[in-house]
Amino acid sequence: MEAPQHEALVCQDERLTYAQYLRCVAWFAHELVELGAGGRRVGIVLGNSPDICVAMFAVHAAGAQAVPCNPMYTERELRIIFEDADMHAVIYSDEKHDVVSVLANELGIHHRIRVGAAGRRLTAWSSAEDRKLPQPMPSPGALATLQYTGGTTGRSKGVNLTHRSIAINISQREALVPARKDCERLLCVMPLFHVYASAMCLYNMVYARGTLIVLPRYTPEAVFALLVSEGITIFAGSPTLFIGLMSHPDFVNADFSRLHLSYSGSAALPEELLSRWESSTGAAVIEGYGQSEAGPVISFNPQHGTRKPGSVGIPVPDTLVEIVDTDDGTRVLSVGEKGEIRMRGPQVMTGYRNLPEETAASLRDGWLYTGDIGEFDSDSYLFIRDRKKEMAKVSGFNVFPREIEEVLYQHPGVQEAAVVAVPDAYRGEAVKAFVVPRAGQRVTIEQLIEHCKTNLAKYKVPASVDLVAELPKTSVGKIDKNRLRAELASQPAR
Repeated sequence: MEAPQHEALVCQDERLTYAQYLRCVAWFAHELVELGAGGRRVGIVLGNSPDICVAMFAVHAAGAQAVPCNPMYTERELRIIFEDADMHAVIYSDEKHDVVSVLANELGIHHRIRVGAAGRRLTAWSSAEDRKLPQPMPSPGALATLQYTGGTTGRSKGVNLTHRSIAINISQREALVPARKDCERLLCVMPLFHVYASAMCLYNMVYARGTLIVLPRYTPEAVFALLVSEGITIFAGSPTLFIGLMSHPDFVNADFSRLHLSYSGSAALPEELLSRWESSTGAAVIEGYGQSEAGPVISFNPQHGTRKPGSVGIPVPDTLVEIVDTDDGTRVLSVGEKGEIRMRGPQVMTGYRNLPEETAASLRDGWLYTGDIGEFDSDSYLFIRDRKKEMAKVSGFNVFPREIEEVLYQHPGVQEAAVVAVPDAYRGEAVKAFVVPRAGQRVTIEQLIEHCKTNLAKYKVPASVDLVAELPKTSVGKIDKNRLRAELASQPAR
C-alpha cells in the first residue's frame, strides 16, 4: 500500500485511513468467502455510508459479483431484481429489514447481513489486526458487478460488467479527466448504488489515493458546510443538485475557495446553469456521457483541453463512437446529422443477465447500440440530442413509463393509463399520467398518487395525473402517445 495513513473515507464523525479501509475490506471479504459467495451474486441494499464502500470492494475481493440495489425501492421493485439475480447473500441496512427479510425468506437467500444500529457495522474491523485479501484475486474476465438498469419495457435489466471492463474504464476516464494524486477531497452526494457515483466517486478516489467524503442524506446546508469543514476540491453532482444549490439563499455566501472541479452526470446540464455555476464558484464543470452498459463512461469533455458547453465531449481512449441511422443502424451518418449513437470498446458489458434477446438487440456486430440520439460537430465533439428509448430522466434516474402504467393498471379504478415524460425545470424531466377511470368505479387523483407511492420509488411517482374520458388511439388501436405529447406541447405555459 502506497499511502496507508492517508485519509480515505469520511462520513459524519467516522474517518478511515487507507490502512483501516483495506483492513475492513479484507476481513469482510474473507467472511464472504467462508459463506461460499465466490462466483455467486451478493446483493447490496445500502444507502450512502462507509459500509457500502467497504461492501462493494469486499464483494469484489471475495470473487463474487456485486449487485447494488436502490435502497429507495419498494418490495415489488426489489423482488424483480432479487429473483433475477439469484443472490447467494444480501447485505442490507436496518431500514430495509422488513422488506429484505420477507424477500429473503421467499427466495431462499440464507445469508443475510444486516448493517446498522440493530445489526453490525462493516467498519468495525478498522481497529483489528491487518489481514491480507483473499487469494487468488479474481481474474480480469470474471464478473465483478451486476448493475441493474431500466428496460424499454419497464423490466429491470442486469448489466454484466467484468473486472477488466471496470478497471479499463477507470483508466479511460482518467485520460480525459485526471484526478490529482494524494490531494483530492471529493464530496459524494450522488447515491453510491448508482453507476455514476461508483465510477466517478468510489473508484475514482481510490485510484487517486484521494479522500471520499460521503454525505448520507443530501441537504444544501450540509453541502455548504462540508465545502468548508472538509476542504472539498471536487464536487460530483447532477443538474438537479446544481439547480437546488444555486436556488438556495445560502449559495451567494458559500465558500468555494478550495473547489477546483465539478463533475456533472446522469442528465444533460443546460448551458445557462453550467455558466452560472462556473462563474459563481470558479470551478470548471466537466460533462461526460455514459450508461451502465458501457462500463459506464463513453465520452468526456477533456479537463485539460477544449471544453464545449452543451457537448459531452470526445470519446475516451480505445473507444469508437459512431452516429448511425435509426432504422437498422448500419448506415454511418455525417457530421451534423442526428442519429443513434453506437460505440465499441473494451469497457462494454458482456450482456444482460437472463435476457438473450435484449442482449442481441443491444450488442450487434461488436457494437453497443445506446438507444440515444446524437450528433458530432466538425471537431468530433459529441452532442446528445434526444433518446430513442421511451424513458424519462427524473433527477438523473431513468424512469420508464411502462412500469408506471403497469402499476396504475393494478388499481381497480383504472381502465386505461398512459404515462409520458414532460419537461421539469428542477428535475430535468417528470412523468405525467393520463388515466381513464373504470366504468362504475369512483377514483380520485389523490388515490392514484397514493397507490403509486406504495408501489414505486418516490422519483417514479407521477408529478401529475389527469383523469380523462378517453385516450387517443392510432389506426391499429394503440394508445397514441405522440398525440398526447403534442397536445401537452401546444398548451400555454402555466
